[in-house]
Parts: sequence; structure tokens; C-alpha cells
Amino acid sequence: MLQNIPTHVIAGPLGAGKTSLIRNLLAQRPADERWAVLINEFGQIGLDAALLSTDDQGIAMGEVAGGCLCCVNGTPFQIGLARLLRKAKPHRLFIEPSGLGHPLQLLEQLRQPPWRGVLAVQPAVVVLDAEQLAAGVALPSAQQEALLEAGLLVLNKSQPVDSEKRLWITANLPKRTLFWTDHGELQLSKLPVDISPGEAVGKLTLPNETGPLASLWINPEEPICCVQDVAEGWSIGWRWHPRQIFYPQRIELLLRDFDWRRAKLVIHSPQGWQSINALAGQHELRWQPSEWRRDSRLELIFSTAQDVEALQQAMQACRL
Repeated sequence: MLQNIPTHVIAGPLGAGKTSLIRNLLAQRPADERWAVLINEFGQIGLDAALLSTDDQGIAMGEVAGGCLCCVNGTPFQIGLARLLRKAKPHRLFIEPSGLGHPLQLLEQLRQPPWRGVLAVQPAVVVLDAEQLAAGVALPSAQQEALLEAGLLVLNKSQPVDSEKRLWITANLPKRTLFWTDHGELQLSKLPVDISPGEAVGKLTLPNETGPLASLWINPEEPICCVQDVAEGWSIGWRWHPRQIFYPQRIELLLRDFDWRRAKLVIHSPQGWQSINALAGQHELRWQPSEWRRDSRLELIFSTAQDVEALQQAMQACRL
């Protein structure tokens, strides 16, 4: 029976390092445990599951793209979480909400039916960008609210932040357990744990697994393109057939030509499968090898609506 699964919500603003943190935690999975990760992204394409892709058979991935996980009473979330739990029957669950979402609402809803008794929701982990805080960049209001529910604040990208700035940052944050780190490195033992007894449940009732089928390519040379325009921002994403090959150098030129807030991608290149996970203002685009092989994906988030045709043409020009 699926009952009292330790569930960790890994929250934080765009680009703070949530995905890196989860990747590091996954590498510490005990061999006798099954883990699951549910990821939500602002855009429609879904990149974090690709960036976290692993050949570890003990880890199951699920994703809910387009919107925020605070809408947990909505069909996409209900189906996505139910499907993942049924498939993985995990000993531990991680949930990564979008950096543009509302993690406090998510935490409140996860403690309600139908998840009460199925999930043992642990104190939240909030990942913050220490460099951004040191520079005086304000947290979005939804992330500020999440600090109040946090059991652990992870101050990522902390190496450039001196001791004086660290004291200033700490003084302006709620009194919570703090951990300074880089590249999302965190020991599994540091995760906050709620040791209160779990709630007994009877027959497990989860939503039925009915939902839209995944989009397929009509023409392998044409991408599946999704655009989203809501109050929190504007995004465009592409999924390309895995046979399509892209020049990394041309991708870099595309990224330099547009004023995006967030860029994530996994591409099939002449050098193999590679990925980028970048935030606006990042001085260097770091390519990483990727274990993802299903398709090439690129997603950009902007503050305002963009010229879709110009972006489409720029993306087409990146192909081999």
C-alpha cells in the first residue's frame, strides 16, 4: 500500500539551483530504495526531466508542464502525481515546483485529500541564489511566503559571497536552518525531517489516469512548438525529433541574440547529446553531457511576448 511516503518539496526562484540540488540528492539514493521525482515547469515543453535524466533504474521521473503546481486540484497535477506513484511505488518522493509557482499553496494542498495519508509531507527546502541576494535582488512574493514554511534554506552559488555579505543575508532571512553550498551540493542527511507519526489510511483512492496523449511528430523535420503567455511571463519551447542534429555554436549565437530570463535545452549535437541550464546574465554558457535521448528540447522564458516567427527562424538555422 502507498502510505506515508516521505515527500520533499524543493522550492525556490528561477535559476537558484533546484534541479542541481535534486541531481545531487539522487546520486545519494540507497541501493535498496526506489525514489520518484515530480517536476513542474512554467513552459509547455518540459526540460527539467530531461536535464535530470538518468539510467538509474531505481529513480522514476514525472513531469507536469505548463503552469504552476499550486493548482494541485487541477487534472494535470492529479493525473501526473497519481501516475508517478502507481508506476514507481516510491520509498521517497521529491517535488520541484516552477520558480514562478506558489510553493506555499502546493504544500497546503499536498496535506489534504486525496494525498493525506499517502504522502508524508516534510518541511520544505527552499533553494536561494546567494549571489543574487548579495546583490540586493528581491525575492518574488511567492518565494518569500515559502520561506515561512521552510525547514531548510539552501544558499546556493555561495562561493563568491564574502563573510560580511553572508551575515547581511542571514540577518534579512527568517530564522531557519541555513546551508551554504555551490552547484546544489547537499548531503541527504541534511534534509529536514518531520518525525511525527503518520496518518493511517484505508483503501487508497487516487485519480484515474486519463488525460491527453503526448504530441507526436507529423513531420520529423518540423518541431512541436508551444507558446505560453500568462501574467507570470511568456515562454516558447520546441521538441525536435531525435534524428535532428544541432550545432552548439549556433545555439549559443541564438541565445546571445535574445533577451531571455531563463534558457534550458537538451540537444543532439555532432558531439553527442548535450545540455545547458542558464539564467539571464550568466557570463558563460556551460555545456554538459546528457543521458537524455528521446528528443531535442529547447525552452526560453521571457518577461514579455516575443516575435515567434523570428525565434522560429533562428531555431531552424541551428540545425545541421
